Amino acid sequence: MDNSLFNIFIFLTAACVVVPLASRFKLGSVLGYLTAGILIGPFGLGLIGEAAKIMHFAEFGVVMMLFLIGLELDPALLWRLRKSIVGLGGLQVLLTSALFTLLGVALGYSWQMSLAAGMALSLSSTALVLQMLQETNLMNTSMGETSFSVLLFQDIAVIPILVIIPLLASHTGAIEPAHASFIAHLPGWLQAVVVACVIAAVIIAGRHLSRHLFREIAKTNIREVFTALSLAMVVGITLLMQMVGVSPALGAFVAGVVLANSEYRHVLQTDIEPFKGLLLGLFFISVGMGMDFGLFAEAPMRLIAAVVILMASKALVLFALGRLFGLNALHNFGFAFALAQGGEFAFVLFQFAGNLQILPDAQAKFLTLVVATSIAATPLLMLAYNRLIATRFMSALPQDYDNFAEENPIIIAGYGRFGQIIGRFLAAQGIKTTVLEKNPEQIELLRKFGVKGHFGDASRLDLLRSAGAAKAKLLVVTVDDPAASVAIVKLAKAEFPQLRIFARARNRRHAYELYKAGVDFYKREIFDSSLAMGQQIIMTLGKDEAEAHAKAQQFKDYDEAALRESFAFFDNEPELVNFAKMQVKELERILKTDTVNDDDKPV
Repeated sequence: MDNSLFNIFIFLTAACVVVPLASRFKLGSVLGYLTAGILIGPFGLGLIGEAAKIMHFAEFGVVMMLFLIGLELDPALLWRLRKSIVGLGGLQVLLTSALFTLLGVALGYSWQMSLAAGMALSLSSTALVLQMLQETNLMNTSMGETSFSVLLFQDIAVIPILVIIPLLASHTGAIEPAHASFIAHLPGWLQAVVVACVIAAVIIAGRHLSRHLFREIAKTNIREVFTALSLAMVVGITLLMQMVGVSPALGAFVAGVVLANSEYRHVLQTDIEPFKGLLLGLFFISVGMGMDFGLFAEAPMRLIAAVVILMASKALVLFALGRLFGLNALHNFGFAFALAQGGEFAFVLFQFAGNLQILPDAQAKFLTLVVATSIAATPLLMLAYNRLIATRFMSALPQDYDNFAEENPIIIAGYGRFGQIIGRFLAAQGIKTTVLEKNPEQIELLRKFGVKGHFGDASRLDLLRSAGAAKAKLLVVTVDDPAASVAIVKLAKAEFPQLRIFARARNRRHAYELYKAGVDFYKREIFDSSLAMGQQIIMTLGKDEAEAHAKAQQFKDYDEAALRESFAFFDNEPELVNFAKMQVKELERILKTDTVNDDDKPV
């Protein structure tokens, strides 16, 4: 049997089984991948035992992730974040490295060993943090931008760290570094010139040559060739950066930023995204596989203490710097918790320091396990932050919200795309509304366009009272989060019984939850637009407009009535499935007829 194919099968099967379970319990995909790695690794079921080799390959997922992030950025945004990148990121690396160096010396280790370990431990996991921020839609918040800035500086800092570590070696024998480049024998100033020239070449090629190359490939209309070129570009940049001793992730990020304004940006994103997701999953699985539970069994309290000290120390430094750079308390807690773990580059640096005999093999293995455990613990820490700290902290900050000078008959909670259409329609009729939106960036955008919105979380009772809910006639709940919308409906029904509540439903399950909460009217967000397109499709296929409109109305009436009827047994999945199958057949029969009798419609 081909061992490689067997390993691939084990990886994919583990991911397909464990990750959906983690997502079902809202633990996130990262924790699911880590768990899958632990289960199939040498300290779990022992199905695969070469975590180190797999991790070396899987690190390419981090490279592609940073390339895609670079594609989404604008050089102007990087310039705007320069203070966070250089100031906050630089201080974090310096202060954390110094803290861990002093701690190592205090524990009796040499300053060389302490400094090498301290610099490695100052780095956080780019792959983990950015994945979590993207999954929770926090990338464009102050917390997300600050976290990204620090992570970007850390990737840059790997370069000088790789230069400093060999200088700490206490021996004079020549040892070939694990990550030596072909310019390693050159003087330091000349190495810097070569690196600058290579990065400049990547920028020039990205701005001028790549456009013509992509255009020629696009003319072939062969999608797989375009995908091959996209992957070849990322692989080529990675190899080039490795040749000159630069972090491959940093080089890929620079290439992504250069191509951010290219007309082929979206095609590149579409082609590379699936490969990035798979390789990142492979990376996290390999981290889980590499966790040496034999060391944990030998000294569990020592390991737990080391992980707690690592994460607590980094969180304190990050929190202090976040306050210094103006983060509000809520975002500052999230920023400190998100970056409190060790990073994937620490594995490389520990191995590098071990090869140079700066770190003993036992210490390198122990620190590797500490970092891997901290990575595994971070999703749980962020879960606690989101469910406990964030919600309670927001409810304890009434001074951050707007004051209300008016009391209008209608309150709209949530003013995204769905809420804006309702608000604009009502305003066109001269109907005044009070808009509540808890995203400050959205509020600023609305006010630029002359729309008066109030910053506030509608799940807070005191805010609803201030907005005039006790005297209002109608509450329109259009927030994007289904759980939050149900919570708002329950609170409003309990505290303001005179309010009629209209709500946006994400899907059938959400509609059922709103129905149970007592909502007066709900509307599934994409139902009407999807049905309108379906109507247009059958008109294109030859049906006249009147018949197409009639069929669409029949479908709408039947589907909405069937949904309401299904609420009686929505929590009984077998019965619900049988009911759905029956309704599909009945709807097909009705739509094949020319007319629909009232008796054909579900009650």
